[in-house]
Amino acid sequence: MPTTEITADLVRDLLRDQHPDLAGLPIREVAGGWGNQMWRLGDELAVRMQRMDPTPQLQLKERRWLPVLAPRLPLPVPAPVRFGEPSERFPKHWTVMTWVPGEPLDHGTISRGVHAADTLADFLRALHVEAPADAPIAADRGAHPRDCTGGFEEFIEAVALGSLADDVRAVWDDAVAARAWEGPPVWVHGDLHPANVVVSEGTLSGIVDFGDLFAGDPAWDLAAAWVLLPAGTAARFFESYARADEAAIRRARGLAAMKSLFLILMGQNGDQGLPGGKPHWGPAGRAALERVLQGL
Repeated sequence: MPTTEITADLVRDLLRDQHPDLAGLPIREVAGGWGNQMWRLGDELAVRMQRMDPTPQLQLKERRWLPVLAPRLPLPVPAPVRFGEPSERFPKHWTVMTWVPGEPLDHGTISRGVHAADTLADFLRALHVEAPADAPIAADRGAHPRDCTGGFEEFIEAVALGSLADDVRAVWDDAVAARAWEGPPVWVHGDLHPANVVVSEGTLSGIVDFGDLFAGDPAWDLAAAWVLLPAGTAARFFESYARADEAAIRRARGLAAMKSLFLILMGQNGDQGLPGGKPHWGPAGRAALERVLQGL
């Protein structure tokens, strides 16, 4: 099936077909996005269009679970308000969601590090509660680091780390050796990186893109202590979060190393003009990796 070009006119036509009361609102493209493309709709809404994602499952997951989670989370998250179904005009799913104001962290900065650490800890403490039996299980993430060694090796071989490589491997090996999560599966965002959080006034102000939401090991989110927060604030985060034991912190630090390598690789791909590459992610990934190596 040929890829349908997503334009403002297409978005407006789809709204006219399925949600005509929204079709008169201003529409403007939001930069970024790979699996899905975002369009701002008026001041308070956004249209999330399935683009490169091969199946609609990520959007359908958000439709199902964000209304359950959003009311008890202390930061704004996108909440679905209207569903767009496949049609002759556009053969994929699309969803109208609430707009989360702020600037994506990959284009912004955190200057109030302690505030951001406490804010992230409060958010994850609220999110990380026992998930119901029918909660989604991760297909490609959520496992113990020992089961993700293939991905780590792929990333570390693909990026030029020079003298840092041995230190990064040591962090990963320590995570692999850490005790596994022994509690019940909890809700995990699963994809906390700089493009999936928004900032304003120097601190975290919202969390977006819950397409990878799953029930499992919270260490996958706790890695954000290094991936998102400024240098020197990881210890404050874990003190405020107050639920992570030594093994969870070791797993989280290793996962943060792997996530940092992924950001660096995406930056390299962007520098080379490869599809999906993002040149500005490279510096963000290297800064995150420096924080990982500093530890707590």
